[in-house]
Amino acid sequence: MEEKYPMRINKYLALKNHSTRRGADVLIEKHLVLINGRFAELGDKVMPTDVVEVRQNKKALNYEYYAYYKPRGIVTLAPIGGQKDIKSTANLKDMFPVGRLDKESEGLLIMTNDGRITDRLLNPIHTHDKEYVVTTKQKLRNNFQEKMEAGVDIGDVVTKPAHVNIISENKFSVTLTEGKKHQIRRMCDALFAEVDTLKRTRIMNITLGKISPNGYRKIDGEELDIFLKSLGLK
Repeated sequence: MEEKYPMRINKYLALKNHSTRRGADVLIEKHLVLINGRFAELGDKVMPTDVVEVRQNKKALNYEYYAYYKPRGIVTLAPIGGQKDIKSTANLKDMFPVGRLDKESEGLLIMTNDGRITDRLLNPIHTHDKEYVVTTKQKLRNNFQEKMEAGVDIGDVVTKPAHVNIISENKFSVTLTEGKKHQIRRMCDALFAEVDTLKRTRIMNITLGKISPNGYRKIDGEELDIFLKSLGLK
């Protein structure tokens, strides 16, 4: 699909894999983005012929990574109508979330200032394990695991095979390698099981562990090395 111009500068930087749109706004606010030799401003638009430069300084190269527990009832980005988002609740200055969880879901998000990992983690051409624990309002049917693991027709697509572990009559864990919008909720609906709670507990080798809602921990050491190597960044 051909991209339309003029294009907002934050969308342009996201498409060029510099960062997410929110991360691009942070770069612009720090005067690290230039358009045709002048500092970009929030809301600027660019054409294909414009020269866009993203400067890096010593601080910007000091990448940090955090495992953050998004609480239920908080939106990841773009709050509307009095909603609260991660920016207003998480005490992680200059960090942006990679990916998202819907408002009624909770659990693990990776927060960082490293825009390099966005495409490598979210682009559907890459496959990375993400694990969730789900409770349903109805008792799971006898063939739920078999159907869920085989792939489910959710209307516009049949999901890829998944790994499911049944924990109780209305609770299971599932590991996916894709991330369609509201995928687990739609899969459960198709299998006559409405989601009650949904928590992401793992992204690749990064686990939620004992982090409390709205809490976080720094990702470093061997854990970070494995994560970056898996993304081809080390």
